[in-house]
Amino acid sequence: MTGGIKEANAGTAWGPDLAKLKIRALVLEGQPDPKEPYFGVRITWDGEKPAVEFFEADEYTGKDVYEVYPEMFEKYGRKASIASMGKAGEMGYSNSGIVFNDMHQRPSRYAGRGGLGAVMASKRVKFIVLDSTGAPAIEMVDKALFDEGRKKLIDAIRSHPISQPKGGLNSYGTAVLVNILNEAGGLPTRNFSAGRFEGAAKTSGEAIFETNKERMGKEVYNHACSPGCIIQCSNTLYRPDQSEATSCIEYESTWSLGANLGIDNLDDIATMNQLCNAYGLDTIETGGTLGVAMEAGLLEFGDSKGAIKLIEEMGKGSALGRTLSAGTGATGQIYGVRRVPHVKGQGMPAYEPRAVKGIGITYATTTMGADHTAGYTICPEILGVSGKLDPLSPEGKAALSRAFQATTAFIDSCGHCLFIAFPILDIATGFEGMVQECNGVLGTNWDADAIVAYGMETLKVERAFNLAAGLSKEMDRVPEFMKTEPLPPHNQVFDIPDSALDSVFEGM
Repeated sequence: MTGGIKEANAGTAWGPDLAKLKIRALVLEGQPDPKEPYFGVRITWDGEKPAVEFFEADEYTGKDVYEVYPEMFEKYGRKASIASMGKAGEMGYSNSGIVFNDMHQRPSRYAGRGGLGAVMASKRVKFIVLDSTGAPAIEMVDKALFDEGRKKLIDAIRSHPISQPKGGLNSYGTAVLVNILNEAGGLPTRNFSAGRFEGAAKTSGEAIFETNKERMGKEVYNHACSPGCIIQCSNTLYRPDQSEATSCIEYESTWSLGANLGIDNLDDIATMNQLCNAYGLDTIETGGTLGVAMEAGLLEFGDSKGAIKLIEEMGKGSALGRTLSAGTGATGQIYGVRRVPHVKGQGMPAYEPRAVKGIGITYATTTMGADHTAGYTICPEILGVSGKLDPLSPEGKAALSRAFQATTAFIDSCGHCLFIAFPILDIATGFEGMVQECNGVLGTNWDADAIVAYGMETLKVERAFNLAAGLSKEMDRVPEFMKTEPLPPHNQVFDIPDSALDSVFEGM
């Protein structure tokens, strides 16, 4: 989608299973003829080393993933971990992701951003199936040090109000942020034309929790997306007949398919979320694209049934569906829309840069296109984690974004969940624990300074890749309308000068 480097991650057992098979990274090279059939890769343990086999997979194409995954588990066993892409990837959509199964075999955990489903499809690879049965435990250089670090990190997670059992994430999922951002005036509404949505409470994590309580007759807390997770922030929305509507509705999803479209019908949001999962579409990009389509007049803001039909067009591969599948930036260009919230072609996530200045700098300067996970300054700017900063102030935000981007690059590289950021930023022993875990496994001697240096080196490599791909620093900008159009309710513009944006990685 961006034309540059891309990373995306998902919570699933697939990563741990790859490690159990003694594989640190799996690389797919080359690009076969697009007329060649799809195939699958299956990796198992033969008693001494990984064993790789290939199988034909054309019979599984053209279907939604909820139809395909049960067949794969029937064939390869329920202990398998599967990476795949849906019809969206097969059709080369720029808004397609790579899907993994969760702990209950649902094909619902997506590495969604940037069109990676299409990249996987370009290799003619439909599945990568892992079965770590019989594989040895992951070897650690210093298990005692790892265990010491693990205890510190677990204690920090379980004592922090955001990540503790029955805390914010476990009770309400990531959608706990809906009301918080709405109150802060930073919840992008109706294609980033306002920062508050009158229907926000109906689409929030609290609303999901209360809806489930009413329909299921009991409180329903969230579940883990991957083995060993103790935060457990993945929710499920149930229908009135107690069947599953979808799992899970993330903050970004309920926003992109809700407030961003002027929609407050939670069941219709769930339908759209499930369709995106079934087809292999990134919910952030899909909602961002539909917001631009509404701005262009294809349908009215608030028209949830019309939005559902447009997602179905993407699933069908119709001319309109393929147009919208190109993503937020491309759709805005095609329809001549001025208000197009994207950076480097990738649609913006659920935080308004004019109301939260630090995250706007991250959007602009990250190598990934608009991406909140690359440097989550929401921690101090909105949640008060590691100290409270004024989200409307531009002061010091370039340095803040740089620090968060570097630290996040390390967290992503070592495989920890981004949500450990809350406890490790507030609880010093939690940060120590994360570092000790890594040192215990790998035999490294990292400290806080080394972690930042590692992250900066990662970003340096990514930026060099982008420069070679033709993405210059002049593309590290937010859309022009955000610099000139005041955002209600604070009536702020994005007033970070280009020189400050350039300073984030000056000289790199």
